[in-house]
Amino acid sequence: MVIEDLERYATEHNVPIMQKDGITFLTDYIKEHKNIKNILEIGCAIGYSSICMALVRDDIYVTTIERDRERYLKAIENVKAFHLEDRITILFQDALDVSLKEQYDLIFIDAAKSQYIKFFEKFTPYLKENGVVFSDNLAFHGYTKQETRIESKNLRQLVNKIRKYIVYLQEHPNFITEFYEIGDGIAVTKKK
Repeated sequence: MVIEDLERYATEHNVPIMQKDGITFLTDYIKEHKNIKNILEIGCAIGYSSICMALVRDDIYVTTIERDRERYLKAIENVKAFHLEDRITILFQDALDVSLKEQYDLIFIDAAKSQYIKFFEKFTPYLKENGVVFSDNLAFHGYTKQETRIESKNLRQLVNKIRKYIVYLQEHPNFITEFYEIGDGIAVTKKK
């Protein structure tokens, strides 16, 4: 199996995975920062980004969380196909119910967009001193910058929650965030 197989599966089964330039940005960041060894991912889906991150170097360990049973099972299958089961741990649980003991060099938030602030607040205490938080989908297909009114009430509420998260990051007293118009919009957040 190769990464392109996962990308094809995601397209065919409508599974949201990181856009190609987004995953390249994330993995390049990990390559450049050799201190990143222990990664927490919120939102595993089929294991695509976990596998991409683990493939950067042999000393990278990923703990990833998925609450959808079908995607969780597919992720296990994919991780085994890449022979990474000793370096990728998949937790089948709602991220907000997970309890952890470890500290992480990088936390990657890519799950329910409406819960991003809760995820940030819950998991940043597990961030190592020089750790970094990556948040994906902050452009949300261009909707977060759209000035015209979004007709769908559900979509409008979701976009408003993402916008609130962006402001939350911008105004956070303990963190500094850089925003990148790469993929579907990425934020890179570090402790001050």
